[in-house]
Amino acid sequence: MLCALIMAGGKGTRFWPLSTEEKPKQFLNLIGKETMIQMTVERIKPIIPIDRIFICTGQMYVDLVKEQLPNLPDRNIIIEPEGRNTAPCIALSAFIIKKYYKNSNMVVLPSDHLIKDEEEFRNVIQSGDEFVSTNEEAIITLGMQPTRAETGYGYIRYGNEERKRNEHSVIKVDAFVEKPNKEKAKRYLKEGNYLWNGGMFIWSVDNILKQINMYSNETYKALQNIENAKEDQLQKIINQNYKNTDAISIDYAVLEKSNDIYVIPSNFGWDDVGSWEALDRYREKDEAGNVLVGSAKVVHSESNLVVSSSHDIVVEGLKDIYVIENDGKILVGPKSNVKNVKELKNII
Repeated sequence: MLCALIMAGGKGTRFWPLSTEEKPKQFLNLIGKETMIQMTVERIKPIIPIDRIFICTGQMYVDLVKEQLPNLPDRNIIIEPEGRNTAPCIALSAFIIKKYYKNSNMVVLPSDHLIKDEEEFRNVIQSGDEFVSTNEEAIITLGMQPTRAETGYGYIRYGNEERKRNEHSVIKVDAFVEKPNKEKAKRYLKEGNYLWNGGMFIWSVDNILKQINMYSNETYKALQNIENAKEDQLQKIINQNYKNTDAISIDYAVLEKSNDIYVIPSNFGWDDVGSWEALDRYREKDEAGNVLVGSAKVVHSESNLVVSSSHDIVVEGLKDIYVIENDGKILVGPKSNVKNVKELKNII
């Protein structure tokens, strides 16, 4: 039985000022008509019903989750008392999923990524689910085929030990590699045995808890009472003990130490939508190459990025600029500098 954990506690600071701490990017409709978290849930519902989809988020976002996912059971909203990185988030969620679905597998997904080929995405997940069902000690990660020498992503280096599951290769991981500089990224692309690390995993609930117990024991000890907690005492136990977990990523806590890590090379049109440049790449453009979001219009203008959340914006006679408005804050600059928007936060 496969369950899904969607991690939705991030603050989305790279999309400021549109994304704010009060309403980060996973709750915005950056790419299409649905919000990012709605898109994430909809793409996995054909293989995982809503009662087996769990959302881990912070208390301040619970109302947003309920508003945007009204069919999600309340018990499936896992509330972190504070953000302490992905290892405690995954451990907490695994203990809760185990309460309701013993002997289950879980796929871990970020809440704010773009997947173009959703059918192939689901096929990959099902192949990974089948693999861990017959290889109980295995941890699967999804590695994206790189299309450019990207310096903003971590990489996965894989070796020669390959198996097949359906039409997908399942390959033993040699190492997880930090974000490289440009020269290293070019070398990784040339060598061909490196994949982008998209932060998506498949494992059995029992196995990930076993691994966390081995390699991040303080986290395991802090949360182990969840398994036998009564429903009305569950959040109280979480609130009392979550601060005692190790504030560390799952990569450092487990993946770099475990011996049974495998990767499925994946090609389903992935992007983490982590920058304004990504929005410009994937959002639908008009005939003149303008990206227009919200109440935005252009006249005799081309190749602009114009984003409005609450005010009317008209751009006339301009090319290759960005205009970003949120709650009365308006930022304007050359589109080539849109990656620097966050640096303006202390000025406006």
